[in-house]
Amino acid sequence: MNNGFTLWFTGLPCSGKTTVSEVVAQELLDRGLKVEILDGDVVRQGLSKELGFSKEDRDIHIRRIGFVSKLLSRNGVAVLAAFVSPYRVIRDELRQEIENFVEVYVKCPVEVCIERDVKGMYKKALAGEIKNFTGISDPYEEPENPEVVIETDKETTEESAQKVLETLETLGYIPKAADVTYSEEEEEKIKQRLKALGYL
Repeated sequence: MNNGFTLWFTGLPCSGKTTVSEVVAQELLDRGLKVEILDGDVVRQGLSKELGFSKEDRDIHIRRIGFVSKLLSRNGVAVLAAFVSPYRVIRDELRQEIENFVEVYVKCPVEVCIERDVKGMYKKALAGEIKNFTGISDPYEEPENPEVVIETDKETTEESAQKVLETLETLGYIPKAADVTYSEEEEEKIKQRLKALGYL
């Protein structure tokens, strides 16, 4: 199973996209996949430094991330992209462009997102200091047919991650956890690591 895929996490700011994607990424690494996380500010600095937050600029930014995801996934990489990506038409465009595209809707009420917001972005948006802020002064269009819906206000991070992994297994993109086999060399490395940690 060397087929790459793109796991696209979409949802309101502070809905838990990054948190869940990091847990999923670690599990995929543990199962021997090549993994790349594309997320937030780092990607914006690298790909779209010159862009602002107007609808047009956001669309360009998301298309660029989609292009990178397409290149990586067609070369056997499991790509985890975690972006608000509020507009349905652009996400649907990515679905057409990227083979093995899996949309994960990270569903969370805006009230809960506001409570979780350690950077105070919602507060600034509510005060009118940030324009075009998704969920406050700009719309978020929910996915109509995502492959996975996780509800981060009702589930633990692990439960949400498990839903995503089970979907990937069902779609045949990753081996089931029980099917993962290790070479003798890999087994030896794991044993040495466990010894070093004092488990053996």
